[in-house]
Parts: sequence; C-alpha cells; structure tokens
Amino acid sequence: MVYFILPNYRLQFEFANYQCINQLTMDIYIFLQLIIVSIAATSAMTLFSYAASASFRELYKEPVLLTFMLTRLHLELAPQTKSILAWLLHYFIGFLFVLAYHFLWVRDILPISFLSAFLLGFISGVIGILGWIIMFKLSDHKPEIDFKGYYFQLLLAHIIFGFIATAVYSLSITILILAKSYVTV
Repeated sequence: MVYFILPNYRLQFEFANYQCINQLTMDIYIFLQLIIVSIAATSAMTLFSYAASASFRELYKEPVLLTFMLTRLHLELAPQTKSILAWLLHYFIGFLFVLAYHFLWVRDILPISFLSAFLLGFISGVIGILGWIIMFKLSDHKPEIDFKGYYFQLLLAHIIFGFIATAVYSLSITILILAKSYVTV
C-alpha cells in the first residue's frame, strides 16, 4: 500500500482528509434529518392551524397571515410570489426551531422525551406568539382576527410541533442506528 511507503505526515494528512469527508457526510445526513423533521412538524402544526381556522371560522392560518404581512411591507411582488415566499418563510422558521431542538438534544441539555417535547413546543409557542405580537405592532394595518383566539391556537399548534418534531427526530435516530448496525460500507 502507498500509505505505508509515504512519510508519516502523509498518512496523518490522508486520515485527516478521511475524517473531514466523513464529517461532511455526517453533516449532510444530519441536515437532511433536520429538514425531514422540520417538514413533518411544520406540516402537522399547519394542518392543526387550518383545522382550527375552519372549526372556529377565524383566520388562524400562519402562511396566509405571513402573506398578509408581506403585503403590508409594500413589496413589489406578484401575489402568488408573496404567497410562495410566505410558505417558504413559514417552513424556514420551523427549520430554525428544529435546529435549536437538535442542539439542545445533541448537547444533552434536554433529553428526547415526552416532557421535553411539551416543554420545547410550549416555549416555541411563546416565542411564536411574541413574534406575531411584534409583527402586528409594527404593521400599519392589522388583520381582522380574534387575536386572543389566534394566540391560544398558536400555542397549541406549537405544542403539536414540539411533539411531532421529537417523535420524528427520535424515529430518524432509531432508523440511522439500525441502518448502521446492518449496513457496512
């Protein structure tokens, strides 16, 4: 083998490159895992918001409200583009929450558990409510919605987000562990 003939520093360089490539591969897997978790959790939360909106005959749909807020910014965009941008922003915010959860779990600050799922969802809900309060305060025109009902629904939606994010994250870790134990490369 060439590695044994070359000087020791070359062997260390090759090993460092292998570790770097291996780390990059793991980072891609983690990124994809977090994307899947955030899509699942944000979709579940949004589905709940749409169901609550239909049940109470109120506008509790976050992407629709984000589109409204983008319209208030007087952006020179087509209505369809604003709607797409609002949906992307909604899912991006969901990804940021999942990324924060990931760091809390990986650093063993919180365990992956039912209680931490509730706690993370509740805290995310409070953050979401504060974010919407600020956005509505900064807006020169507020939508005609039941704000108290919206904020309560938003808190429940984020608790659902926390539960789904935790469940899908836990399931994805289990699948990765099983795959690594049965598949060798």
